[in-house]
Amino acid sequence: MTESFEGFSGKHAETLIGAVSAGFFFILLGAIFVVTPKLFNEILDFFRNFDIVSVPNLENLRLPAPTYPRAHLVVYQAVEQFSYVWGLFQIVILALRLFAGSPWNKKAETMSNLVFWFGTGYLTRTFLIETTRWASITGVTRWFVFWAGIITLIGVSLVIRAIILAVVSARHVI
Repeated sequence: MTESFEGFSGKHAETLIGAVSAGFFFILLGAIFVVTPKLFNEILDFFRNFDIVSVPNLENLRLPAPTYPRAHLVVYQAVEQFSYVWGLFQIVILALRLFAGSPWNKKAETMSNLVFWFGTGYLTRTFLIETTRWASITGVTRWFVFWAGIITLIGVSLVIRAIILAVVSARHVI
């Protein structure tokens, strides 16, 4: 990679993008704690509420889950807010990477991150915050369905990254 970002080398541009990401991460984390009263105490209560429970429909499998999942809406809302704002920030990072001429593996990583964080926000809202859409599912079952969704989302994000890299590789071969 030659020159990009008006005089920065590609390596320096990537370092700058990494520094911006790290800085924004801490700003976002701090902002969520500022706008969410008693979030630290809510997080402590959330982890104190865990127990080892049987996974519904798999009685022989026992995993950690909150005993009363609906009691932690403040934590779930903070996770949702973080996920959506971080997802929006990934759009900014993608624009910076396109402008800086970043390698395609970095662009593909950012695109898959974007999908993951928006998906996490959606799953958090759908399975942990809302009660009307999945009223027939109990709280503990929702917890495990949420985590199954997160695992699926990780797979989708990896497939998206692989597709982007495969398309780019195929374009360079032709």
